[in-house]
Amino acid sequence: MEALSLFTQNKERKWFFFIISILFLFNLLLHYLDFKHFTKHEVFSTKATVINIYPKEKYDVLKLQAKDFTFFTSSVDSSNIKRFDLITLFIVSKDINFYSYLKGFYAKTFNIQKLEKDISKKELIYNTIDSQHKSQEISSLYSALFIATPLHTKIREFSTKLGISHLIAISGFHLGVLSFTLYFLIHLIYSKIHQRTFPYRNKKFDIMCIIVVILFSYLLFIGSPPSLLRAFLMFIFALFLLRNNIKVISFETLFIISIMIIALFPKLLFSLSLWFSISGVFYIFLFIKYFKDMNKYIQFFFFNFWIYFAMNPITHYFFGTLSKEQLISPLLTILFTLFYPITLLLHIFNEGSIFDSSLLYMIHLGIDSIDVFTPLWLFVSYIFLSLVSVINKKVFISLNVMMTTYNIWLFYFIF
Repeated sequence: MEALSLFTQNKERKWFFFIISILFLFNLLLHYLDFKHFTKHEVFSTKATVINIYPKEKYDVLKLQAKDFTFFTSSVDSSNIKRFDLITLFIVSKDINFYSYLKGFYAKTFNIQKLEKDISKKELIYNTIDSQHKSQEISSLYSALFIATPLHTKIREFSTKLGISHLIAISGFHLGVLSFTLYFLIHLIYSKIHQRTFPYRNKKFDIMCIIVVILFSYLLFIGSPPSLLRAFLMFIFALFLLRNNIKVISFETLFIISIMIIALFPKLLFSLSLWFSISGVFYIFLFIKYFKDMNKYIQFFFFNFWIYFAMNPITHYFFGTLSKEQLISPLLTILFTLFYPITLLLHIFNEGSIFDSSLLYMIHLGIDSIDVFTPLWLFVSYIFLSLVSVINKKVFISLNVMMTTYNIWLFYFIF
């Protein structure tokens, strides 16, 4: 049976966009009311959790998570404060506007006091990961991979120079690997139970429902990173579409999920990680649309290289770091699909240090890099061609010519 379209009439689309618009405005209003409460007085008192600490020469920058917002502040004396601590402080809120409140802001604070609290489950897991490694750098790498904690400066610089930041920041890629791993493990256990107890049920659907519950719990536990939130909602939506014989891999589906996320969580409109995640899925769909008939073995390797080169004009508009070693990033992406679930299982069984020496060797390799940024005119032109490529194959060919030319120009600087 041929898969159906999500909307069969323009009237349905209009109603959908009307409801989404109302939902967006309603949630935006809620944020505005929170903002008015926050700025009602010149000083706002709150509790916050320390997400990360960035040491500077004369002070430390703290990234803090309050109940309704995330912000940065500085402290000249934070020697007694560490990550995951609960603190109370006063924020000077008079100069903060609504745009900054939504986007995330820096604020002056005073009277920072550490509060006593019970150790959280996330902190407990962080400590469990940390106890398996002698190096803080490696501990930071794995805790970022598994529970979305901020990276050690050395690891962040290394991943940027090597072009593997997308592998460390938890996203849809990780959700996909986790889903396949969970499906394999649950299938081993559930198959016998299913056969003996209720063989009349749809086994695959039951397993997917179990996976949804596990992934949702995991999403909440690590604080719902925007890229993972996008992936999870697409995962749920895909299950719904499959059950109703509606096209899953479509640009309309991606667009709908994207605007639904923004409508539900307006602050994510300013999340660069969310837009990178959406862009990545967009180019995956574009690849599937035009290269679906390619030989499967060639496709497997070509896919990672094409996506990497397709994203370069976008990523280099925001982040200019470039090195020769980034050319092996697509190969590392392939290897990561094995590395991620294996190291996760190793940490569960308290054997997480197995790859430490190899990872430390790689991290401390000297990688030379330079900064090369995509010009604005090229960035805009590339986005335009990408969007038009959805409906026009000739434009897609032009996009590939532009992409190839750009990447030759880009790596010319490093060679």
